Amino acid sequence: MRATRALGAAVVLLACGAAPLAHAADDGLSLAPAGSGRPSLYAEGAPGAVLEDTVSVTNRSAEPRTVTLRGAGPGGMEKWFAFARRKVTVPPRTRADVPFTVAVPEGAAPGDRSGAVVARGGGKDARVPLRLRVDGPALAALTVERVRLDADAGRITYELVNRGNTVLAPRVAVRADGVLGELLDRAPHRAAARVAPGSRVALSEPWSGVPSFDVVDVRLTVTAAGGVRAEGSASARLVPWPAVAAAGAGAVAAGVAGWFAVRHVVRRGRRDPRPPEAETAAAEAAAQREPAATGTGGKP
Repeated sequence: MRATRALGAAVVLLACGAAPLAHAADDGLSLAPAGSGRPSLYAEGAPGAVLEDTVSVTNRSAEPRTVTLRGAGPGGMEKWFAFARRKVTVPPRTRADVPFTVAVPEGAAPGDRSGAVVARGGGKDARVPLRLRVDGPALAALTVERVRLDADAGRITYELVNRGNTVLAPRVAVRADGVLGELLDRAPHRAAARVAPGSRVALSEPWSGVPSFDVVDVRLTVTAAGGVRAEGSASARLVPWPAVAAAGAGAVAAGVAGWFAVRHVVRRGRRDPRPPEAETAAAEAAAQREPAATGTGGKP
């Protein structure tokens, strides 16, 4: 795209000939970047710049077609687009070249954004992707939120939120521990989606080996280019309640309480490796250092 301050061009109608790579809405209507060989649109400029390009609407049918053009993108990006004409009627076997601009706001944060030019005609949409890079220092930041273990579905769900201004391709590592130790240790691997600036993406990790009776701690570690590292965690008490009801709530509840007590002792032991004898000896030494109380009035 070129930087400009006005559209400065009108819709141009051309007879269909060699057409650029098109994104079709149906058998007779297609949308593509003007020119030849471009599968998508690309624009780059500083905040405050107005960037210009052209799209081609091709009607290969035997009837006139009317389409409405608009811009699309996250965070209000659709408001940045302006077209020479938003509604265009294309005669049969004719291509209409429609200039448009993208006005980058003065306060736009630097980084990459993904949008599109969309043409609607006959109840169907055709679109051409637009990648926009706003010049300036890049900031890569990410958070991991709403981590949850869904034992019934056999999966760990979570959300990634891009807090920076660059598109991120995150990698995620998964760790799960139970009362007796490690249950799952999944090495870092590519997440199922790229995360655009300012967007929130819901993802999940399958886990077919979720235990039916345990206390599970799940931890996700997510990394991405630019030094991004973020963690999210969740805990879940897994109890087979149908089996509890069938076996008798009182007896099984006592067993569950005992199981959780074992968990507490095991985890406390991991935090404090001192043996019980050391704790007893420390308590006796502290008692010997305290002066003995005398009398009945509470005075030493």
